[in-house]
Amino acid sequence: MTLIKTLTAAVLAAGVAALPATAQELKFANFTPPFHTINASVIEKMNADLSAATGGSLTVRGYHGGELGAGPVEQYVRAVQGAADLVWGLPGYTSSQFRKTMIAELPGAIPEGKSGYDALWDAYDEIAGEFPGTKPIALWTSEPVIMIMKDKEIRTPADLAGLKIRVAGATAAEVAQALGATPVQMPINEVYNALQTGLIDGVFTGASTLSDFKLDEVANSYTLGAPLGRLVFYTVMGQGSYDKLSDEAKAAVDAEAGRAISQSAEDAWNATADAGLEVARASGDNVVIDLSDAEIAAFAEAVAPVRDAYVASVGGEAALAALQK
Repeated sequence: MTLIKTLTAAVLAAGVAALPATAQELKFANFTPPFHTINASVIEKMNADLSAATGGSLTVRGYHGGELGAGPVEQYVRAVQGAADLVWGLPGYTSSQFRKTMIAELPGAIPEGKSGYDALWDAYDEIAGEFPGTKPIALWTSEPVIMIMKDKEIRTPADLAGLKIRVAGATAAEVAQALGATPVQMPINEVYNALQTGLIDGVFTGASTLSDFKLDEVANSYTLGAPLGRLVFYTVMGQGSYDKLSDEAKAAVDAEAGRAISQSAEDAWNATADAGLEVARASGDNVVIDLSDAEIAAFAEAVAPVRDAYVASVGGEAALAALQK
């Protein structure tokens, strides 16, 4: 009996010794369901990367569907106040805070062929002041914005005249206005009902929303090719949460932050968008409009003044130059 007790105690002691001494789980607030693209490309990737780097002492757990607080607009504040350790969101939802970061959303701000995440990190020194109280982990952009409509086919700017178009933030609102539409700002999780009930006629956003937010169920017309810009996203960690970490954990987070995790997100957004458009094209009850070069030029002419006017209004010339280098 004594021998059994001795062996049992030894096994238990070995098991305890094998566990990380100061295991910590970071809470990642996700306002979307767990099937959303953010989960695999950022939340689960961060968990795997940080766990591997720290021998399992630092992990990440996603709290999905607004479990740590409803409403995507409040995401950033949740990180600052410590309701969550990590959050993701859109600068457009609080555009006045991210005035220079929002330049990246404008048509022509990021050069053709340059990734959004590279552009944003290239411009980080110019926009860092817009992320107070947090440590930015990932910065990326969506696939090109398209027009997702219900019962409206858009081929020219004139087709948008007077239509109510949902936009994510201030820069997209100016683009919509330049095209003659009436911009309506609302979080993406409200768009499904707004489109279904006719509160809005359409939305300017990326095609990834067709599956991530089920917009394919309520939309039936898609216009591709117009220069409408992109959307910007962030993942940030609250500075208070970061400061509580051990030196080892801080080093792991420092190594995780930057272009690699940002590329993971952007690549995933693009893949989700491609898949969504493929389904939309294959469906027999959708109209997918691929604009001709002449039609694209008409939209480009209409939105051309918007970028420079916005950049001048926020003193963002240096930020734009950094995005484009």
